[in-house]
Amino acid sequence: MSQGILFDILAKRLETMARIGAEFGHPVPASRQVPLVPFLRPPAVICEIKKRSPSRGIIDAELDPVSQAKLYVEAGVRTVSVLTEEERFGGSLLDLMAVKNAFPQLSVLRKDFLATEEDILVSYRAGADAVLLIAGLLDEKTLEARYYQARKLGMAVLLEVHNRDDVLKAQRLCPRFTGINCRDLASFRLDPTLPLRIRPRIQWNTQVIYESGIFEPYQAQWTALGQFHGVLVGEGAVRDKTLAPKLVQTYQPWPRPSFWARLYSPKVNPGPLVKICGITSESDLAIVERAGADMAGFILAPSPRQVSPNFIRNLGGSSVIKVGVVVLEANQEIPPEIKELLEEGSLDALQFHGQETPEFIKRHAHLGYKALRPQSAQECVPWKEIWPPRFLVDAFVPHQAGGTGKQVSPEILKALHDQPLWLAGGLGVDNVADVIREWRPELVDASSKLEKEPGIKDHDKILRFVEEVRIAFP
Repeated sequence: MSQGILFDILAKRLETMARIGAEFGHPVPASRQVPLVPFLRPPAVICEIKKRSPSRGIIDAELDPVSQAKLYVEAGVRTVSVLTEEERFGGSLLDLMAVKNAFPQLSVLRKDFLATEEDILVSYRAGADAVLLIAGLLDEKTLEARYYQARKLGMAVLLEVHNRDDVLKAQRLCPRFTGINCRDLASFRLDPTLPLRIRPRIQWNTQVIYESGIFEPYQAQWTALGQFHGVLVGEGAVRDKTLAPKLVQTYQPWPRPSFWARLYSPKVNPGPLVKICGITSESDLAIVERAGADMAGFILAPSPRQVSPNFIRNLGGSSVIKVGVVVLEANQEIPPEIKELLEEGSLDALQFHGQETPEFIKRHAHLGYKALRPQSAQECVPWKEIWPPRFLVDAFVPHQAGGTGKQVSPEILKALHDQPLWLAGGLGVDNVADVIREWRPELVDASSKLEKEPGIKDHDKILRFVEEVRIAFP
């Protein structure tokens, strides 16, 4: 939903409240009748009761809140979010009261477009243990007032942020629970990387919750590797009755960030991410770092640029993300010696450049991404659903996995305009600026056109290539 729609929802809500009151015509008790329960106890999985949404339409028009909550309780979920906005989301305070009365041991979050003092008082009386406050919807003074009002009543606050300005508002309050929603409010789209961009800006002591977009367990685990302390799952848990127990069994917060978290940390340099592939010497890596590239690629498959695991191991630490390029057969697992490089930190990620299947990439989404050599745009379709929706598009040349110096056909690139583009194939000093201006890729990957001869990098070309990338992006 757009920022304008958010304010439209709030305006309509305030208009209705002025007419019929903050209880919206429902019989909310005059005083709280149920115990306050601490928010976000392990497991750190919040499942939502949600009937519909403006962006996704009807999810389950016949949803019974108590039956749905029962499924969550039986799965081991201890924190439930109840959407109470009526006009666009189909919820109500009746849903919240029914769930809390049926399961007083649950911690219940009221999720709505709350803005007034009456909103907080009614939430408390209705049985909410926590309330959602959306930083982008409230000015600083109102946000602070509602936050401290809820805390004084003993309720927790999940303070939701979407951008840098929201974070600046939130940091004055240092909320114990901070949510980042992966839905882009300007485009309706879910972008799994959006919370990764915001997460490093949150510097206070807080538990950070990744909100929205979780439909499979591997997606939730991917968020854990981005240093999120919990997940809030809405539509996915309503549509798939088996998802909640799977999440409870598998979700485990991770103490150190994955390469995805590093990749999408706020950047100093403008423009696309830059990967220089086919590194074969320490001096190559040093010049890639000096140039200010983001990633360095090491070929671990037959190629004029192939290096050994020991070569990578002996390089030591680096300011750039080190990516191992592997070419696996359809049913092949990651070789043990390559797993060791990841486990010990000699490599940060893998680029899968072989016959790996979508299911394989799902299982290893936290470790890396797929590179495709499509002959048609149709071949890319199954990979758009992989989470996060990032894959490297390289030129197709028979019997050659990469480093061909050939460019991807414009027809394929045109078909991929609706998603972030990671682009390889025939990029060099002479053409990368034009490619960036025309196709606006999120990442560019170069190798063979930055060489003196196969396997021997031209350091001057690397420096000039990165400079061309930076100046091409205003």
